[in-house]
Amino acid sequence: MESLKARYETLVLAEQAPGVVVVTLNRPERYNAMTETMFAELEQVALGLDGEDACRVMVLTGQGKAFCAGYDLAEAGKLADLGPLGMLSLQERGARSLLAVRSMRVPVVAAINGPAAGGGMSLALAADIRLASSAAKFNAAFIRVGLSAGDLGASWLLTRLIGPAATSEICFTGRNVDADEAHRLGLVNAVSDPDQLLGDALDLAAAIVTNSPGGVQLSKRALQANLEISSYAAALELENRGQALLTRGSDMPEALAAFKESRPPVFTGR
Repeated sequence: MESLKARYETLVLAEQAPGVVVVTLNRPERYNAMTETMFAELEQVALGLDGEDACRVMVLTGQGKAFCAGYDLAEAGKLADLGPLGMLSLQERGARSLLAVRSMRVPVVAAINGPAAGGGMSLALAADIRLASSAAKFNAAFIRVGLSAGDLGASWLLTRLIGPAATSEICFTGRNVDADEAHRLGLVNAVSDPDQLLGDALDLAAAIVTNSPGGVQLSKRALQANLEISSYAAALELENRGQALLTRGSDMPEALAAFKESRPPVFTGR
């Protein structure tokens, strides 16, 4: 994959298994806090991998003790001096990077190895599936620095995951939500021991890769698109189109043939 050849200042990329790319936030000395450079590199990586047919799943994790501590407070001092248009430009840059991650055609699995605060929580929410280490914790840190908890998609995504009442309480207080509570609320899919987290994420990714590329990608498209609409009829229309398209490719006939012949299917995505 061409995207793996590039070198990044704030990220490390590695293909840990066929079709599975692990993207690691790599500022451990700052708890992987976000900077303008990280925003730009996240967007570049997401868009680059999205164009790689060989990439079937992206796993997103953090180096060291934290997943992501949110926007780096060492850079936050300049925010008040940017002016309204300068601040809007920075905010939109960050939002574009998370939108690029969420909009990838392949599944994104967040392996949340430690604290995910503020924008770090928003980045975890942008993934399709979240696995947490028992050392993980989440908080809407924006509220504690005089900003809104409605930041980088958190107000939209968290409400849909855990409901408006729980979201309101977490966002208005800025308190920490530990891994076990996050699991109970539905914020994360599962909790792993710290030394097992990445392995569990890779096992999940491998299970996804066994399915047809087109089937997985159109499933993700349907799931995300139908969060945006309120009509059952419109949801059915979208699903119908996806199923009709997939019968035109080679993977569904291959799956049926493999079933009849009692063998694993060989999917090509064509």
